Amino acid sequence: MLVSSGVIVAAAVAVFFIAHNNKTGEIFLQSATAEGKDPFTASTAKTPPSSATASPTPMGGGSDNARKVAGSAPGIYGGSQNVSSCDVERQIRFLEQDQAKGRAFASVLQTDPGKLATTLRGMTPVLLRADTRVTNHGFKDGAATQFQSVLQAGTAVLVDDKGLPRVRCACGNPLTPPKAFGGKTKPQGQSWPGYQPSGVVVVTEADTVLQSIVLYDPETGSWFERQTGTTGDEDKSVPPPGNAVSPGPSQSSASPSGPESSKPPSSSPSTPKSPSPAMSSAKPHAMGHRPPPLWTN
Repeated sequence: MLVSSGVIVAAAVAVFFIAHNNKTGEIFLQSATAEGKDPFTASTAKTPPSSATASPTPMGGGSDNARKVAGSAPGIYGGSQNVSSCDVERQIRFLEQDQAKGRAFASVLQTDPGKLATTLRGMTPVLLRADTRVTNHGFKDGAATQFQSVLQAGTAVLVDDKGLPRVRCACGNPLTPPKAFGGKTKPQGQSWPGYQPSGVVVVTEADTVLQSIVLYDPETGSWFERQTGTTGDEDKSVPPPGNAVSPGPSQSSASPSGPESSKPPSSSPSTPKSPSPAMSSAKPHAMGHRPPPLWTN
């Protein structure tokens, strides 16, 4: 039963918080490359993170808080210029080969199964730059499941034309905005170096349909613009944006690890370089370049 809800604005960044009963809510931590819980398909991620280990971290239950960042914010996502983080066509083939999965996937995204290929081709492959809260949907016993997740920074995702993460490429699971449960949360699975609940973000939809997304490249320290619905072939370099954002006050390190505990996995962040967006990336920083902070405090 819902007891209360509230929105707190701090440092020009909204804080996501909805409280209800005293029940503890489970949130599955999913590292950038781990298969995770109830995968829809085999991985379609094309640029897996390179070096990071998900190490167990003591995690006490905290309240269900996460900072909100608009999907249109420059630097909320990253990637490599002219390189797609996900194989969209492979994702389509997997779902077309299994009609039950295709129907379940389409139902989560609220689209017609016959239009699923068009829907997926209209999405944009990027990498998360902050540990990000989502509702994750797996496939089990012939139907879609749902569970709350934190995806590690560096996770390859497809985002829609409002900037929302809609597919986790490492497992083919469709994603929707997170559902908040107030009070205490109980993380499940392995965390990763640098993971902190206070650094988790919730991506909110842009006010208008996006024609492009401004991404940060952690390998080069440069910025580029990717047209929505493209896979990197039309990327164009752009100057560092003055209104770039960044993830939480702390960054995680770069990528996942070896074995995962239980079914869920993790995600990974990175370190800031200049006053700008400080998010994370699951790739090592080349030549000392570090992504700017996702947000400033």
